[in-house]
Amino acid sequence: MQEQNSTKFELDDELFASHGQRFANYLIDYICQVIMMFGIFMIIVIVAISNGNKDIVAEIESVKDVVKYAFVSAIILVYYNFFEILFAVTIGKLITNTVVVDRNGEKPTTDEILVRSICRLIPFEILSFLSPPGKGWHDSISKTYVVKRKVLEDRKRQFNTQNKS
Repeated sequence: MQEQNSTKFELDDELFASHGQRFANYLIDYICQVIMMFGIFMIIVIVAISNGNKDIVAEIESVKDVVKYAFVSAIILVYYNFFEILFAVTIGKLITNTVVVDRNGEKPTTDEILVRSICRLIPFEILSFLSPPGKGWHDSISKTYVVKRKVLEDRKRQFNTQNKS
């Protein structure tokens, strides 16, 4: 994708995160989201019990599935939007040394991240990784990419050095 004498840096296939890195990102981020949900649940229970509501656990268990789905969706949106809008990484990406970028290797816009996060809620979106090239719908629809941070930094440094000459 990168041309010589181009005025803008463009990504190439060597920069893209591996399937293993993407899977590790998914698992780590999923665990973090479960921890967030458990933490919120515990806060609700503690506050309710301290206010005299001893039946809070039964009340939470009786909540309709649609409300549970909305809660989980909110956690997913908050988690990904918070980390990717502010830092272009989630905890998973931080651990695997990958980063979310646009096609020019820059931090995506807030709108691109919002679209990316909303697309994660598409039913069976995780299955979109099974077909080549191994990009999720949340990547392709938002026009964002997950790349190896170190390789990206090295390539951009080389590109900038060549274009200054």
